[in-house]
Amino acid sequence: MNETPFYLTTLGADNLELGLFRYSLLPEEGFIASNTSLFRLLGYTNKGNFLQKKLAELFFNPQDSDIFFELLRRNQKVKFFEVAFKKKDASPIWIAITASLIFSSDQRQCLEGVVQDISYQKQMQNKLLMEKDFLQALFDNIPDAVYFKDRNNRIIKVNKFYVKGTGLDEKNIVGKTDFHFFPYQQAKEMFEDDNHVLNTGKPIVGKIEKTQLPDGSWNQVITTKIPMHDRDGKIIGSIGTTRDMTAHANLEEKRLFMAINALEVLGKALEMRDPYTFSHTRHVAKIAATIAKALGWDENRLLAMQLAGELHDLGKISIPLDILNKPGDLSNLEYGLIKEHTTNCYNLIKDIEFPFPLAEIIYQHHERLDGSGYPRKLSGKKILPEARILAVSDVLEAMTHHRPYRAALGLKAACNELSTNKGTKYDPVIVEVLLSLVKNSGDKEFWLN
Repeated sequence: MNETPFYLTTLGADNLELGLFRYSLLPEEGFIASNTSLFRLLGYTNKGNFLQKKLAELFFNPQDSDIFFELLRRNQKVKFFEVAFKKKDASPIWIAITASLIFSSDQRQCLEGVVQDISYQKQMQNKLLMEKDFLQALFDNIPDAVYFKDRNNRIIKVNKFYVKGTGLDEKNIVGKTDFHFFPYQQAKEMFEDDNHVLNTGKPIVGKIEKTQLPDGSWNQVITTKIPMHDRDGKIIGSIGTTRDMTAHANLEEKRLFMAINALEVLGKALEMRDPYTFSHTRHVAKIAATIAKALGWDENRLLAMQLAGELHDLGKISIPLDILNKPGDLSNLEYGLIKEHTTNCYNLIKDIEFPFPLAEIIYQHHERLDGSGYPRKLSGKKILPEARILAVSDVLEAMTHHRPYRAALGLKAACNELSTNKGTKYDPVIVEVLLSLVKNSGDKEFWLN
């Protein structure tokens, strides 16, 4: 006899969102009973029509039916088996089926099970997988090295560009730190940057640095590192991107040196025309670069100071020699012409691109903190730090050495001028650095060594 379970005959069973069924396997095969939710889920309006179906016919792909029944025979039960069922209109619907083999009171071998509609979950899962695949494709095709690190700065994930750059397999990268791939000092700086991001939560954006490649060569890169948070906002690691800008840097370097070479030609012309001025600019350049180095400035700013010193009097190339080399006092008109050399040089180089404001530095080198300088009577913070260094370097060299209109005043007089007027005309910090350099050299002209 057909034995319909009590739980399939109650009103509550038909109100469940889950499909419930009992299915006979032996001696004859077929549905014994189901609740209303199951046959409606599969698109049937009549329970009788549904109960005439064989269970295997409900599987959208026949091979899934084979797998299901094989698992059932092997384990006597199947738990949350995800599969596509075939609705009455032959369209697929994703369900999860949980079922167990039992024996009814009349010794039938039966299958009791629960069917859950998981089509929405599958839709969301497919959407997430699609987004994951999209993000993974984006991740792997970004032409930059991208890497994730944990709280201990160990690499936990990298993209294909990173892997290609190392020449290693990803399995030989994950779990390691920068100390495995870079020279110690370089890895130490990277490690410190990572810790800064982890400890402060503040990103490092667009840091330009050099990295050594496995073949021993060096390239120039720009790196950004940001903190990685969990759902609670806790920092659990860092994400970094590094872009190789070697080609761009080399091109910019070539352009820079082309501009410098062109200006050096003008410098040579100034040397041939006025050897005194040329010697003066060489000395000022050495003084200015030494001060900048003592202040801990980077290579870019050191180069700016060196160039500014060598070119700061280039504007004198347009001033008549009989005025430049005139012995004795200059008239107001003659002095006015000499003062124009800052503007002349500014106009000469202002349209040449440099990675620093070279033209403006030179334009300001005769300005003074109290506004008593020229040509624009700038004061205070309106004067660039580089121009302040150039100003004291120019004064020191000019007073120490012979000028056409007067004899050398000497190093002591020059230092006294700077010391007396520090904080009014000259930057006090820069003056103190310069006086310290003079003292450490034994009160000698250190720039001549």
